[in-house]
Formats: sequence, structure tokens, C-alpha cells
Amino acid sequence: MKKILAILLAAVMLFGLTACGGTNDDTLGMSDSPLAAPTITPDYEVPDDFKVGFICLHDKESTYDKNFLNAVDTIKAALNLKDEQVLIKTNVDESNACYEAAKDLVTEGCKIVFANSFGHEEFMIKAAKEFTNVQFCHATGTKAHTENLPNYHNAFASIYQGRYLAGIVAGMKLNEMIEEKKITASEAKIGYVGAFTYAEVISGYTSFYLGAKSVCPSVTMDVQFTGSWYSLDGEKSAAEALIANKCVLISQHADSMGAPSACEKAGVPNVSYNGSTYESCPETFLVSSAINWAPYYNYMIRCVVKGEAIAADWCGGIDEGSVVLSGINQDAAAKGTVEAIKKAIADLKAGTVHVFDTKNFTVKGAAVTTYQANVDDDAAFAPDTEVVANGIFEESKFRSAPYFDLQIDGINLLNTNFGE
Repeated sequence: MKKILAILLAAVMLFGLTACGGTNDDTLGMSDSPLAAPTITPDYEVPDDFKVGFICLHDKESTYDKNFLNAVDTIKAALNLKDEQVLIKTNVDESNACYEAAKDLVTEGCKIVFANSFGHEEFMIKAAKEFTNVQFCHATGTKAHTENLPNYHNAFASIYQGRYLAGIVAGMKLNEMIEEKKITASEAKIGYVGAFTYAEVISGYTSFYLGAKSVCPSVTMDVQFTGSWYSLDGEKSAAEALIANKCVLISQHADSMGAPSACEKAGVPNVSYNGSTYESCPETFLVSSAINWAPYYNYMIRCVVKGEAIAADWCGGIDEGSVVLSGINQDAAAKGTVEAIKKAIADLKAGTVHVFDTKNFTVKGAAVTTYQANVDDDAAFAPDTEVVANGIFEESKFRSAPYFDLQIDGINLLNTNFGE
């Protein structure tokens, strides 16, 4: 269901929380981040003999894993952890190798073991059942709330908030294009390169679209799926097909430079994911959103050090500093974008705006007043939980991983059988 990410050369795509959360003083066109990663200020001390272990699918050559590893560096510095207190195993595939890696970390004295790939879950659960005195934390998983193990936990972030904000940047750009008569209001069509037809991707492209629609009501969106989390050629071809289909702005939920490079060549504005592509695409890059894992690392370590229970499901958002934005390319974005994003962030924090407010979308022309989602994630994807309350689709409330899978009006899926 979730990411099985392939390796992406860091030299090809700028990435990481430092880039997403920091400033860009030496990059003249970029604003400071309007939603930067916060400073970790612990209210506890970590014992000298405390150890924490991390299991990663790949290494820093992968953008996905680099994000997690950058957060390890952040928390290590914040907590003054010594090298011997932080044990990292990279290039651990989604097989029993994960269990063996977890077992090794337990043997080496780790009190917490964290794994970062969806396919690691089965093997983390196996380890948790065996080593009951160690806490096992897992990113992107779905089974902690049904396994009910006191030492196994899932975590994610409300990245839909970041995508919604990025969508506002896109919508403002569309408005500028309309005002400058480069397009008409009816031609305000976004293209989106998606990896798979999973809830994570659907939640992502829907929140992005709703952000754009909040400022550009005439916007529509085409989605082209690739059937891969990383395919340079596939993502480039998908972006080119969307551009040929008269999409005037492109975003993505996939992990290569294929789409951004196609946009730069064609002169089409682009919103990237998991890091700024400004250096490679200075003419078309607008903004990027990403997950900051440092707050969760701080949370899980604090719980263990202070003898407190770790939540079965934890999902951090803007308030927790778990969702961050890159700087905004002021040479490409519409005027007033930085100010608009700051206001939208304030509205999200205040609760006066909700990303999945059902009054802002319909499904087959009808309002959504109730919806049973597949939260317990069985093999049949059977609906099991009511997730609409007070007019809001409550994404990531009943488990940390996304479960929004509605196909709302205004979004056109060009292919659902991959390779079409």
C-alpha cells in the first residue's frame, strides 16, 4: 500500500529538512521558508547508556531515506547523543533482513528501534513480539492499532496540510496566468504525476487540488499514474503527456527529477515534493513540502526516557513541526504568495480552515455527509470506520497513515491501469 522507494541520487535532486526548513540567503530568488522546521528543545536528559537504533530501506542516496537520516542528525545534536548511542542500519530491504537488523540493534543495547519503510512492518511486529522490553516504532505502517502490542507503534505526518499549502501557491500562479491572459479561467488545468492509486497518493493529490481551488475556483486537474515510486523516464513521460494534454502547471507524488526536468524544459510551472528543485529548475520551481521526522524522534525518545507510553498511532502536523515547506521561488511564483501562505498557515493552526472540509468538494455531484473508510486495513479493503464528523473528513485521526480515498469532482484520472 505504501512506499517502496527506489534510490534517487542526492546530487540530482536537492532534498532534506535543512533545505526545506531553512533559509536560502545565497539563493537570490528564494524566500525564507514560511513553514520551517522548529528547533528541538528537550525538557529531559538522555542517560549516557541509552541507545536508539534506526533501520532504513536505502541510504542518503535515496531522497526518502535521506529525509529520515537528516532528522536523525537533528535529534542527535539536539539531545547531545554520542555516536555510540545512535546506531543506523541502511539498505535493509523489506524482508526478514529487517527482523535480523532489529534483532542486531536489540543485541547492541537499543531501547528503541525505528524502521522507515511500509514493507518493514511485518518484520518489526515479529521483533516486537519477541523482544518485549524494547520499543519498536515504524513509519507509514497501519497495523499498530489492531495488533495492540504495548511495544509496537506507527507514525506518520499530516502532509496533506503541506500539500494544501503548496496547492495555494499553484492556484495563485494560475490566477496570475489568467490575469496576464496567458490562459483563460477555463484553461486553468493542473497536471499531477502520481505513483500508485493508493490512499496516500489520493489524499495527497486531493489536498493539493483543494488548496489550488481555494484561490482559483475554476481549476481542474488531470492525474497520470506511473505504477512506480521512482521512475525517471516514467515520470518524465507522464509530465510530458500531461503538458501535451494542456495542463499548465504540474505537481507530483513520485520521487525522481523526471517531472520537474520536463517542466523546466517546457517552461511549465512545477510544484515538487520532498525538497526544492530550484537549483536544477530555477525558471519553473515554485515550492515544495516535506515531512520533518525530528519531532517524532524526540517524542519517542522522551517517552522511553521518562517511562511514558508511546501512542499506538502518532501523526504530527503543522503544530508539531512535522510538516515543513521549502522557500518560495519569488522569481516564478505569483506576487503576494508568501503573504498568502503565511495567512493560510495561521488559518490551519487556528482551525478556521480544514483541508478536507466537505463543503468544498463533491463526489459525482453530491455532497459528502458520511463515509466509511478502510482504517483497519484488511486484505479486502473493507470499509469499517465512519470518518466524517461535523462536515470534516477526519484524515489520519483513527490511524496515522492516510485513508482518504474519495474521487472528488474536478479531478480526472487519465489512467488507473498502470502503463496506459
